[in-house]
Amino acid sequence: MVHLPSQIIGEKPNDAKLSRTASMFDGREKHYSRPPKSRPPRSFRDKLGFLNSTLPNYSGPYSVGIMDIEVPAENPRTFSNITRKKRHLFQLETVLMTIFYPCALGSGSGRDPGGHKTWSRETWLPRPRKKTAQGYGKFAGVPDWASLPFVFGSTMFTKIPAFRNARLADHWPPDGTYDTEGKRAKNKAGRPPFGTKESELPKFPVILFSHGLGGTRTCYSSLCGEFASHGFVVCAVEHRDGSGARTIINHHPSGKGSRQEREDKGGLDHSTEDKRKDYDMMDYVWPQSNPYDTSPQNEKGVDRDLRNAQLSLRIAELEEAYFVLKNIHSGEGKSHVEDVNLRKKGYAGSSSRGLDGVDWRSWKDRFHLEHVTMVGHSFGAATTVEVLRNSERFNFINQGIIYDIWGAGVKPPADDPSHRIHSPLLGINSEAFMYWAANFDTALSLVKEAASNEPEPPPQHPPVPIGSPPTNSKLSWLLTVRGTVHISQSDFSILYPRLCSFLLKATAEPKRALDLNVDASLEFLRYVLPPDLIWATRAVRAEAQAELIDGNGAATGVLDTPVLEEGDIPGKRRPEDKFLAMRLKIRNEFGKRLLFPKPVRKVREEYKRKKGLLGLNDEIWMHFKPTQQELERFGVAFRGRVEQRTSEHDLEAGKDIERHNSGQDTRDTWPYGAGTTKGLNLPEGTASSEGMLPSETDGNPDNVRATQTQEDPVEGGNYEMGAFAKRLAKNA
Repeated sequence: MVHLPSQIIGEKPNDAKLSRTASMFDGREKHYSRPPKSRPPRSFRDKLGFLNSTLPNYSGPYSVGIMDIEVPAENPRTFSNITRKKRHLFQLETVLMTIFYPCALGSGSGRDPGGHKTWSRETWLPRPRKKTAQGYGKFAGVPDWASLPFVFGSTMFTKIPAFRNARLADHWPPDGTYDTEGKRAKNKAGRPPFGTKESELPKFPVILFSHGLGGTRTCYSSLCGEFASHGFVVCAVEHRDGSGARTIINHHPSGKGSRQEREDKGGLDHSTEDKRKDYDMMDYVWPQSNPYDTSPQNEKGVDRDLRNAQLSLRIAELEEAYFVLKNIHSGEGKSHVEDVNLRKKGYAGSSSRGLDGVDWRSWKDRFHLEHVTMVGHSFGAATTVEVLRNSERFNFINQGIIYDIWGAGVKPPADDPSHRIHSPLLGINSEAFMYWAANFDTALSLVKEAASNEPEPPPQHPPVPIGSPPTNSKLSWLLTVRGTVHISQSDFSILYPRLCSFLLKATAEPKRALDLNVDASLEFLRYVLPPDLIWATRAVRAEAQAELIDGNGAATGVLDTPVLEEGDIPGKRRPEDKFLAMRLKIRNEFGKRLLFPKPVRKVREEYKRKKGLLGLNDEIWMHFKPTQQELERFGVAFRGRVEQRTSEHDLEAGKDIERHNSGQDTRDTWPYGAGTTKGLNLPEGTASSEGMLPSETDGNPDNVRATQTQEDPVEGGNYEMGAFAKRLAKNA
């Protein structure tokens, strides 16, 4: 808690070890802010903002495809002895997920893969939409006559900007993004990384996503779709543990997946009334004796039996989802997924198109089943912690991201020392939750837990073999996005911005808040993922523009924001205790809204950005991060910086630092040469074509002349350094 001022938490700092302030560029530059990324509406439906809420397009270089899958669980069973209506409350029968993924060029034009004249997009409000809207109303304590017109009316026509059942992308991403090049970036292929055959297809990393209380598999579509647009396959699971507003559980009429088969195989129980229906419906489960156990003011604490049972079911569902991914990866999607899919015509909550036209053979060996990233929000973040602590059971997961974790939902660690986080961890808080001192203390302790369980560091850079070690748990960050509330990381803040502003007092622009969360996450993943995974996502740019250090460019990102010292965080936005964690406080709100309406505030903000008066420090509070020495120790201090467009010279000159003494290009080293070295704080001797005179290259990037020769710290060989790299090394 040391990084919160005493007026917020009521305590004095007592742990000097937490003040880890070293940063790549601390004290040498202004971390400039950027406006929200450009996301023009794609269709006429999306332009009708006055009729319905709309979701923005995704900013990455890929278009996004989407599949809805529900299949019978391979290991059906019950969890805990908690019962309602004389039956087990928590039962694993099927697993329901939505998969977001980068899709092929030409998606959205012509006929879709199923032969239909028009392409289909998934509705944001899960089907059956009326029942889901009623479920949200019940969760919020609002009667149907009020919830239906509001939820159903405002999102009835809202669709996710992703193409149903589109073909998986078979092209490498271009250097530009939707933000920098517009629609052109979505319709052109980039070059394969050096050392890669022209015929070799990209292989994408995987993310498992767990939603929070009251959520569904689609209410984080902006976050999941952003990851997919940057080259990730994202599996968003819908939990059937009574933590969602409402979910539908389908059954086959006979055979595998039928109620009788589930009872025989897993000991599940169904009432006579249940058996008369084609599907089951699971609503949010309120603790019987402590219904508001999520409140900071709740003196009874959480219902531990209920929450632990939910966590057990949640991680079992994630295991089942991973099993589905394995079947798809092996090329058996037709028999093991499509043929048993319960989200197709004739089943509740389904689109009539189901999985029509999916070419399962094209999915074979096209994504990584190892080095999977576990991501979650709120109670989903607590689920992420439990997954990371069970590293032997989930040995395919190597890092985690926790968005605005609900700390009270975290299951206490077992006495077994192995039940700890041993993987890299990124924590991103909302400002509203940051003021909840006990919750912040939990988030900070989890990041410290990940940072303290340290493996042996890999050999020093460059190069670093990707096989050692599999994780760098010392690489952990905790930050807060200012002006945000708990739902700012979900689609709700984008769909209902005025409610967030007026009722929850959120001051951050929703799309800008999304950008900061996504950019920080992508920077983190480029730090911790092996190079052959991040090559497919090399178009990811860091947050900040190239700035000046002693006359030379230096690129900084969200994770480069300096750590705050005690007392740096003003406490004036902390709300009264009764509103703690729910909303923020705006002093003199009426006068500010009257004198500075939204158009005026936008103009003022843009003016400050152009004048360099608004920086990342005004949008981000960094609480915990690795030191520069720790980054260097793990060989990742200079990875993951691709802010500028990669030039022909950069790609070729990059080979110089990817060669061993044998002179052969290898894929088992960190890809320094995958992006331009302009703007990077590189170690001495890094090759670069930036700043070279024509005579230094002879017009041929393969024949870069040695402007300085220096002993290679790893291999003992020689490598070349261009003029720009020399200037950086001199001023470092």
